[in-house]
Amino acid sequence: MERTQLFDLMGELKLYGMKAAFDEIMATAVKRQHEPQRIVGDLLNAEINEKQARSIKYQLTIAKLPLAKDLEDFQFEGTPINQTLVNDLAGGGFIAQQRNAVLIGGTGTGKTHMAIAIARSCIRSGARGRFYNVVDLVNRLRSRPAMDGKVGSPSI
Repeated sequence: MERTQLFDLMGELKLYGMKAAFDEIMATAVKRQHEPQRIVGDLLNAEINEKQARSIKYQLTIAKLPLAKDLEDFQFEGTPINQTLVNDLAGGGFIAQQRNAVLIGGTGTGKTHMAIAIARSCIRSGARGRFYNVVDLVNRLRSRPAMDGKVGSPSI
């Protein structure tokens, strides 16, 4: 089967990771005389990796994070912020334990940076998230019609 036919089939099956990695995998396979099972395995791994990357990118988009911040960008020196605790939160253990994380501090102390960095780390590990600041969240809840005398919706 010709390369163009293979690419057409990969496109039809939406195997974009395989399609993108095909030439490199085949060149390596020919050079190193890989077995067919190894070639198929490498193509399947490329597809899995591409789907995971696409999923993370999508989850980061729907999280509506206002900026792209990571823990590596934050200067912990000279701040009262517990770096070990922040790194632990970034590991996502609190999510598995069904616990909340609330960041409290004055203006300019790094709360938003930390929240975004923790969310990005957790999303990269497979969690889903959504960014809200308190003012926007309160305004959103207040704008909803009352239900049984309560403000907001129980689904939030």
